[in-house]
This record gives sequence, structure tokens and C-alpha cells, in this order.
Amino acid sequence: MENVETHPFEPWLPGNARLLMLGTFPPAEKRWSMPWYYPNYTNDMWRIFGYLYYGDKLYFVDEAHKTYRLDALKHFLKERGVALYDTCLRIRRTMGTAADKDLEVIEPADLDEMLRALPECQAVVTAGQLATHIFCTHYGIEDVKKMKMGDYREFTFEGRVLRLYRMPSSSRAYPMQLEKKAEYYQQMLTDCGLLTLH
Repeated sequence: MENVETHPFEPWLPGNARLLMLGTFPPAEKRWSMPWYYPNYTNDMWRIFGYLYYGDKLYFVDEAHKTYRLDALKHFLKERGVALYDTCLRIRRTMGTAADKDLEVIEPADLDEMLRALPECQAVVTAGQLATHIFCTHYGIEDVKKMKMGDYREFTFEGRVLRLYRMPSSSRAYPMQLEKKAEYYQQMLTDCGLLTLH
């Protein structure tokens, strides 16, 4: 099939992960500032984590090279137990963007296999409507329209009870200040035992 893209990154699935964060699909390579998750320099995911854990939204940012400190990020996420992937394995961009409305899902990711690889995982975060819709449809969870930002729903997978959290997108196209987005992530990370409030 023409213009079909396969996910460019390996799933990041540390065995100790208690949290799995799922987006929809990475942006086109021309928008990357590094070859990894949330690679767009104007995406605020890694600024949110720097802000929450180190009180510095630039902690993981390499301003001089307009990229992120990838080795520091990987070390941090492995140590904290945070897994990363996306809900789509193969897509077609209908308009050349990474916006959900411009993605045609050709093949979803194997969500069951990811959760099997993460025996300690207690919670899943989906950022963005399409990622949330794909996940909710797969597991028969009440769809996104009934979940408010910051809400969670419990679901069962092979005898395990997990939570699905709906978080604001870290893309700057989503109109909310970084500090306000961070409040939602702070509550979720605290719930998961991954962040201790001082």
C-alpha cells in the first residue's frame, strides 16, 4: 500500500514498568529532534517530566542543539518504571501531519502483547483522542467522550485490574499551559506511586 508508514521505534518496555504511556504515532521524521518518543522539539512531554521531577522544565532539554538529553531520559524512565509506545503500528498520513484527524490507522499495535511484557504495569496513559479511542475500543472501556481530562477507568486484562488514564496531549497544538498539563500528570504519577509530593 502506498505511503504506509511502520512505527519507527522499538517499544520501550522496561520489565519494572508500572506505567505504560501510549500516544498515537510519531510525527514525520523531518520533525524529529531525536530518534525516539515525543521527538518534536516543540512537544512538551519531556518538559513536563523535568518540571515535575526536577523543578526544571529544561532538565531533559539540550537547548544548544535543540534536542533532548536522550541518555538521561532513558536512564530516568528505566529507573522510574515508565514504558512507552503508541497505539498504531502502521498508518497512512492523509495530510502529511501527525494530527489524529489526519491519520488513517492501517494496523493497530499489539496492546495485549505489550501488557503481557509488563507484569508490574498498573496503569496506562493515553494522550490524544485517537489513542484513547483505539485503547478503549480494544478493551471495551467506556469511550473517551465520557472520560474527562485526568479521569481514569479500571479495566481487566487476563486477571489483572489496571487503570486507563486520559491525559492532555503534550503537543503545543493542544491549548493548555505546560504547568496546567503538568498538574494532570502529577496527580496520575502520584496515584501510580511514581511521584512523591514534597
